Amino acid sequence: MTYAELVFHGGPVFTADTVRSRASAVAVSGGRIVAVGGEGVRELIGPQTEVVDLSGRLLVPGFQDAHVHPVSGGLELLRCDLADGTTEAEYLDLVAAYARTHPPTEEDGSEWVLGGGWAMSAFPGGTPTAAALDRVLPDRPAFLPNRDGHGAWVNSAALRRAGIDRDTPDPADGRIERDHDGTPTGTLHEGAMSLVNRLIPDPTPEFLREALLAGQRYLHSYGITAWQDAIIGDYSDLVDQGETYRRAAIDGSLTGRVVGALWWDRGAGLEQIPSLVERRERFSHGRFQATSVKVMQDGVAENFTAAMLEPYHDGHGHPTDNSGISFVDPEVLRDAVPRLDALGFQVHFHAIGDRAVRECLDAVAEAIARNGRGDNRHHIAHIQVVHPDDVPRFRELGVAANMQSLWATLEPQMVELTLPFLGAPRDAWQYPFGDLLRAGAVLAAGSDWSVSSPNPLAAIHTAVNRQAAPGYEEGDYEPFLPDQAIDLGTSLAAYTAGSAWVNHLDRDTGTIEVGKYADLAVLDRDPFAGPADEIGTARVLETFVEGDRVYVAD
Repeated sequence: MTYAELVFHGGPVFTADTVRSRASAVAVSGGRIVAVGGEGVRELIGPQTEVVDLSGRLLVPGFQDAHVHPVSGGLELLRCDLADGTTEAEYLDLVAAYARTHPPTEEDGSEWVLGGGWAMSAFPGGTPTAAALDRVLPDRPAFLPNRDGHGAWVNSAALRRAGIDRDTPDPADGRIERDHDGTPTGTLHEGAMSLVNRLIPDPTPEFLREALLAGQRYLHSYGITAWQDAIIGDYSDLVDQGETYRRAAIDGSLTGRVVGALWWDRGAGLEQIPSLVERRERFSHGRFQATSVKVMQDGVAENFTAAMLEPYHDGHGHPTDNSGISFVDPEVLRDAVPRLDALGFQVHFHAIGDRAVRECLDAVAEAIARNGRGDNRHHIAHIQVVHPDDVPRFRELGVAANMQSLWATLEPQMVELTLPFLGAPRDAWQYPFGDLLRAGAVLAAGSDWSVSSPNPLAAIHTAVNRQAAPGYEEGDYEPFLPDQAIDLGTSLAAYTAGSAWVNHLDRDTGTIEVGKYADLAVLDRDPFAGPADEIGTARVLETFVEGDRVYVAD
């Protein structure tokens, strides 16, 4: 008799299959699941079998993050990480401490202070100032993107280096924050970031590898075994990390399964398509497949660059003349997406505003009209504001809804920087997960880390409760649009089977079934057995990829 190499027993097991079946034991050999069931699995336990007694702890398929930035997150972990701060004073203390412990050296370009992760809600209007940063960094240039990566905090030294003054025009895809006389104040929105980050020395290949592995370790600690890296290319302070992934896939240090979304340069046009094909072939190897293309169609609502069908309000209920920015001309998009679709690319859209969502759906509709229905599995991430007329189109067009569930809650950024400027009825169209589910859309899930925590259980908690998970609260708020909540099983399935479908990994991963890879996570409890308001207190104890343990909690 052939015994299993690894057995989990004592259940429960959430299989994430189509009927959400439960089991109490799983056996693994050769990196794949060979049995799922109950007592029968015990017969596969031999003298060399490693046995994991679940003792009521839940075994789930490894989580798959359908929109994440591990290299960027890893760089922040290694640089000036502001993620733990909540106020301007705390951020300045963190910057000052980092500068003290990381003196400038011309040899590696570290004269710059780089990092980021600050929250817009910590500053009036969401815009920090160079004057504040100058108090702790009077001479060294600093470039510190915020948590969502759509803006950056810079000091006067950086503005001087870039030659940015009151006469510098705003780029077409961004904005320089200014005072009353036009003088730049220290916040750069969207494309305006490129005025400074083009001056930043590129990280070395060794540092990029270190960042990737740091990000991978962090994701594994949350039970994440596969992901889609939402930007493979030059953006903000990132450089193209495709070669970093390829080398890690070749030498075996890449333990996660990764789909890379090649960055669509919105400053270029259709002429970039041949280079995307070339990069797909050059970078793809083993566990890394660069088979998606990332199109960032708009910005974010907090800085009024998310593309809206109707203009933003001024905070007093009056319409303005600003309805956001479509970063890619809709006519170009309706030509580009069919061409990419015909070449076998999946298109991974960023769309926050209702106009951007509609433009992306229209582009997919055009691809279907030209090419017929394929299996590229296009998806729209973020889906913050969706016009009700567009909700059923996700199902009709086969476009997956890529949820960042952690954001679907009331917190200062939503209350102070978003709701007053959206106004009714648009404020009630946000994160319509329940409506998308009822319309039959495929739901996938991701975190957008380092924009927000990569913790799937905290995001699942928010999707179910429409309130922040314990430890993630930023105030005492009521549930946010509770009719858009989804149940625990649906949210878990979105973070496993749903994201595996988007990643074209569903044949081998995403569910616990015989024949699939043993990509698994052990939780410290069964969230189904407790109250809904405790889902987010669960944590990951162990993570496995092909039956190999890649994380164990301390």
